[in-house]
Amino acid sequence: MSDLRAFLKTLEKEDDIIKIKESMSPKREMAAALQRFDAGKAVMFEKVEGFDVKVVGGVCGTRGRILQGLGIEAKDLYPRLQKAIKNPMKCEVVKKGPVLEVVEEGDLTKIPVLTHFDGDPGPFITSGILYAKSPDGKVENVSFHRLMVLDGRRMTIRIVPRHLHRLTQLARQAGVKALDCCVSIGLHPNVLLAASLPAGWGVREYDIANNLLDGELKLVKCPHVDALAPADAELVLECKIRLDEDTDEGPFVDLSGTFDVKRKQPIVEVVGVMHRKDYIYQGLLPAGSEHMLLMGMPPEVRIWEYCMNIVPTVKGVNMTLGGNGWLHCVVSFDKVREGDPKNVLMAMFAAHPSLKHAVVVDGDIDPTNMREVEWAMATRFKGDEDLLIVPGVRVSSLDPTADQQTELGCKVGFDATRPLGKPKEKFMKAEITVTDRVKKILDKYE
Repeated sequence: MSDLRAFLKTLEKEDDIIKIKESMSPKREMAAALQRFDAGKAVMFEKVEGFDVKVVGGVCGTRGRILQGLGIEAKDLYPRLQKAIKNPMKCEVVKKGPVLEVVEEGDLTKIPVLTHFDGDPGPFITSGILYAKSPDGKVENVSFHRLMVLDGRRMTIRIVPRHLHRLTQLARQAGVKALDCCVSIGLHPNVLLAASLPAGWGVREYDIANNLLDGELKLVKCPHVDALAPADAELVLECKIRLDEDTDEGPFVDLSGTFDVKRKQPIVEVVGVMHRKDYIYQGLLPAGSEHMLLMGMPPEVRIWEYCMNIVPTVKGVNMTLGGNGWLHCVVSFDKVREGDPKNVLMAMFAAHPSLKHAVVVDGDIDPTNMREVEWAMATRFKGDEDLLIVPGVRVSSLDPTADQQTELGCKVGFDATRPLGKPKEKFMKAEITVTDRVKKILDKYE
């Protein structure tokens, strides 16, 4: 099961998808529905106003569905992702695939790209993963990038200073004026997750996805550009990133739920499209749970790894939805020595430089249960001893309180672990013993 359709069939069997039969517009109406059911069931729009295709969203909107795609339990998440990152499996390149059923000239007006919020300057492709490679072909990269539609043939792309940015720099140095790429839409959750993972320079994320899919991911060559795409994708845009032309990109509603700043970014020219005959367009609501999970879960792997080097008793990591899946993190672990918590806090900041607020709690606290985390803050945190403040440091550009140009701000760490020098009982919740007889009685009333 390596494609989106097979995964959607599983969701349908488990009654984990809502099918909206009424016609809805890609201009804000679908976004309103995705927001209404955010962090709940996935949503399929069976009738799209002005288009003869279906649209689906919220596919990766819960941790449970992401784990379901991986076929694992929560306790196995970080070792599984770490294993895939360190052991990529090279994908087979095939000559045929469902995505090659229709090959035509690119016309973005024929695709139901969603306009999400009041104030959006236009439609944004938010679920597409972009493939590109270095001019010498030695380095390939697959990553998420938002694309703002300008007209039927042109988009503009947000490129942050990471791997794709470096590829564009190498292309400019080689005298290349346009970098071939492709944008794939409508993919299995494991492929989307792999494209989000913090892989090293030179590691192709397709091969990480192939590991997560047990070798089932196949690739095809694009007819019009030198790029590779998943053979079972729903839709692929064949493109060229213009390195000699840019325009205004944004403002875009990013993870914080607020509008990001407008920037000059490269133009992306669409030179061809390939898709299934009855393709399903996959949408992703900006600032929704799916956006936060796909961005927030991958850094959890690195945070887990860094923290395990400090204390080998890490129980869990949570990039919280309240922190937009990017700015806040909670780590639970069994403390052995005083001083361990602040070392763990510094490891968290080192592992994820965009982190703004970090909280460490004892191993008896579930980091994904914010009521428990807040209880630990209320009963185990002492401000004059347990607060770590790091001013004048790099933070995320998504933090509205930071200097948007220099990206400088303040990081704060909270040690909400119990002090080892005081009686443990003083910091533990009282319990009520429930006998089997009482449990059997009470279970009938749930």
